[in-house]
Amino acid sequence: MNPKLQRTNPLVVLAFAATGLAVGLLVQFARSAAGQSPLAPPYSLPATMVVLGAVLLTLAVLLRRRVSRTTAGPVNPFQAVRVLAAARASQFVGGLIGGFGGGLLLSLAGRSVPTSVSIWLPMLATLIAAVALLVCGVIAERLCRVPPQDHDEASDSDRGTDPADQPA
Repeated sequence: MNPKLQRTNPLVVLAFAATGLAVGLLVQFARSAAGQSPLAPPYSLPATMVVLGAVLLTLAVLLRRRVSRTTAGPVNPFQAVRVLAAARASQFVGGLIGGFGGGLLLSLAGRSVPTSVSIWLPMLATLIAAVALLVCGVIAERLCRVPPQDHDEASDSDRGTDPADQPA
């Protein structure tokens, strides 16, 4: 948990979403060309993403509370790194699966015959749950940031404990 930690670049998440969109479109076009029905993801996919987002937010909030309280004891750095890694991974996965769900839905927009609700509703649920997972990842990443502590830096500079000033 470095205070100078760089946030996840939104362009990378956008690239994942664009890749997912392209794959979703290609899958639907390939199924259409083969004469198969459109791919409708199972409802367990969006349900799993919502649960993952909730668990991630819970872990991030607990970590943030532990960091902000001085009486709670030391923070396990390995747990903090795991929560941060999960936050970043959820942003990538949310972008990828959200793009995939968007690609599935976009392919249905060009059809001359409207599809039934049982086909497009799972696609829409997947898209919404993926966006929710992405947002949970962004929030969790922000919660994993260390609050600035000016008194530590000021006390080090007052004592002259800069390693560059020490003799070899």
